[in-house]
Amino acid sequence: MPDFVQMPQLSDTMTEGTLIRWLVKVGDTVDVGDPLAEVETDKATMEMVAFDEGQIGAIYAEEGSKSPVGETLAVIIEEGEEVPEKPSAGASTSSESGSDDSKDNETTITESSNQNESALSNLNSNERIKASPLAKKIAKSKGFDLGMISGSGPGGRIVKKDLENFSSETSKPSSLTTTTQTKHSLSEEDKKIPLSGMRAIIAQRLLESKTQIPHFYLNIEINAQPLMDLRKQANSAAGEEGNKFTVNDFILKAVANAAASVPEVNSTFSGDSIIQFGSVNLSVAIAVDDGLVTPVIAKANQRSLLEISLAVKDLAQRARAKKLSPDEFSGGTITVSNLGAYGVDNFDAIINPPQAAILSIGSIKNTPVVSDEGNIVPGLIMKVGMSCDHRVIDGAVGAQYLSELKKRIENPASMLI
Repeated sequence: MPDFVQMPQLSDTMTEGTLIRWLVKVGDTVDVGDPLAEVETDKATMEMVAFDEGQIGAIYAEEGSKSPVGETLAVIIEEGEEVPEKPSAGASTSSESGSDDSKDNETTITESSNQNESALSNLNSNERIKASPLAKKIAKSKGFDLGMISGSGPGGRIVKKDLENFSSETSKPSSLTTTTQTKHSLSEEDKKIPLSGMRAIIAQRLLESKTQIPHFYLNIEINAQPLMDLRKQANSAAGEEGNKFTVNDFILKAVANAAASVPEVNSTFSGDSIIQFGSVNLSVAIAVDDGLVTPVIAKANQRSLLEISLAVKDLAQRARAKKLSPDEFSGGTITVSNLGAYGVDNFDAIINPPQAAILSIGSIKNTPVVSDEGNIVPGLIMKVGMSCDHRVIDGAVGAQYLSELKKRIENPASMLI
């Protein structure tokens, strides 16, 4: 029986992918888990793997072409089997649609295979989303799109309670075209730039965040002199070959430790409850050519300053090369956005759903300050903003968290213990 190869959903926000390069050709023999092609998503370039063995019977998609998730790209056949025509959109195309949940959970071919298999689906199918069997049954009966629901179960798995207060209206993907758009007459000097996949996702998610999450904002000034002094000493001791710490490394460590001390901010709103996470999984905002990505440092509160420094350098390098895997974007519990390197003094960031808080870090400025003795002296001041989901975090809790953050940054040696 032919097995149709479809465009997989390689990230939670992916709606289409660009087929960069085929790694096989018609007539090649492939096994389960073998790489078939390189696919560029809104976040990274990843390998698409085979879920069946046989021969490549036909390739329907050209290199460089864009295809929506679920679009048929190729077909794998048994030796001697007749090559079928490409099925029409929406048709049932492979035996995978009959797979049950236990098969999804028990498949352990390779890590890459698991990541792809857990997401592979038709646009009109919820079967490959990480969800409990009961949640899938409820979603099917009510016509919900599981791809638009945030899971509160282990590993982001969607469970029954995630659907209880979810209406069919909010389950439908929001369209950017539903908002009032101002029409402009373009002159010869104007340039119309089509939205990339990443830019469209950023626009959609931030619109949803700003309109559906009740934001409030807190700001604080922090004495950064002790941090700068310690950083200078640490980098000097590291020598030419050692790891060089950035200001952001210390900030990330302080944010994670403070969140562990005030766990109310390390939470998410879940309809009739608030989920408080046991570990601080730090989402780090990284600027790339076409927008912004937020890969995750898992269990950052349990990592040393050096481990965080090495992790964020690695994530930033691979994010800009679009070489991150889907699991490296998932599971974040609180986000840090640092624009200090760009000379921005202070700003208020938009919350990264389904999280309840995001920290906005400004630049460190030489500023006159009043000493403990009452004298005006030079100082290094950093402004930090905090955007909070008021359904989860109250003002007093946010203030308590910023106080903990301030204490750690102004006493940075405590982060080395």
